[in-house]
Amino acid sequence: MPIATSLVAAVLLAFAPPPAAPAVPPAALALARQGISPGDGWASAGAGTTGGSAAGDADVFVARDRDELVAAVAGNTPKIVFVRGRIDLREGRSCQDFADPEYSLDAFLAAYEGWTTRPTGPVEDARVRSARAQSEQIRVVVGSNTTIIGLDGGRLEHGSLVLTNVSNVIVRNLEVTDAADCFPAWDPTDGSAGNWNSLYDLVSLSGATNVWLDHNTFSDGNNHDADQPLYFGRPYQVHDGATDFIRGSDLITVSWNDYYDHDKTMLIGSTDTPGVDVGKLRVTVHHNRFGNVVQRAPRVRFGQVDVYNNLYVATDEEYGYSLGVGVESSIYAENNYFRLSADVPASDVIAYWKGTRITERGSLVQVSGNAPRPVDLVAAYNAAHDPDLAPDAGWTPVLRTGVDPTASVPALVSAGAGIRRVLR
Repeated sequence: MPIATSLVAAVLLAFAPPPAAPAVPPAALALARQGISPGDGWASAGAGTTGGSAAGDADVFVARDRDELVAAVAGNTPKIVFVRGRIDLREGRSCQDFADPEYSLDAFLAAYEGWTTRPTGPVEDARVRSARAQSEQIRVVVGSNTTIIGLDGGRLEHGSLVLTNVSNVIVRNLEVTDAADCFPAWDPTDGSAGNWNSLYDLVSLSGATNVWLDHNTFSDGNNHDADQPLYFGRPYQVHDGATDFIRGSDLITVSWNDYYDHDKTMLIGSTDTPGVDVGKLRVTVHHNRFGNVVQRAPRVRFGQVDVYNNLYVATDEEYGYSLGVGVESSIYAENNYFRLSADVPASDVIAYWKGTRITERGSLVQVSGNAPRPVDLVAAYNAAHDPDLAPDAGWTPVLRTGVDPTASVPALVSAGAGIRRVLR
């Protein structure tokens, strides 16, 4: 090519506009403009939940990395944010990369072996600084009036979506996995033998209202708590909740999600002390799959929580319970299907956490591939445990778009829950 021609080509290239971002498919835009349907659970109450459906063209974003995502979801202007492909919120950093120079796990274990009170001192201070460095990297703070949609297998790894004192948020078709805490806190006063407590939920709601979580997938990926070592004689637990709702969060619908291989799955209310949670924590949980989750599916304090048409698979030896009846809670559980291994009695599906009442009806229990049979789970619990629970939650849900027969739940939920069901 002649030199002059080469120079002209170089000049044209230098001043050419950047290539356009890949277009969002019309089906994805149509999905992002949807709010929750009238009557679809508690998130349809009040002003309803529309997320960023009113966003103008300038407020529709495609995030391909952490920085783009953090910028796109910030603020309260109506906005639609597509998460395209896989985003590692750690950006390849290891736990060691977040560690303070004065912190190491070995030093921590040596410093606090045998303590009967919560650790204090230089090594604990270094752990806190390390935790802060990780937190600043992996937490994605979501503003009000936001819709987040997974696109092309949209997946967030090693981090947490944080909704604090916001309203009107929708998260759909997104996989969120392994929000592992590199620096769990040790509390020897937690329980009879102490516990390691981690900090991050996959999705965390604190004081958030009108939130719809729909057709998402939540798990620990390949980093299972059951595979962690014991330190101070207790499991070194690096995960907290999958989706937790605390501090007066309210009007939430959790629908058609796939939860699997997680321990503390869904905590609704974080304290037994009456306060901001009273009259709040109203949550609908329907058509979700809880696959070999250990506990809290959900565990409830204070809230009126409607739990119907969910599929529970409890065939793993780590199983604890599914429905946790906590202080002043009012769970209404209807037409749920439970697949249990032979060593899991139906009486263990419900757990007592200082609550007194639960309505349960229409449950089917299938044990080790045998034919399902109807079981009164409250009666089964009361026959095996004390104190007895009253079989009446004291309320009847009305915000429902329809309750499916229990026998149809395994096929419906298996075919419909999780990502790539509303958008491929």
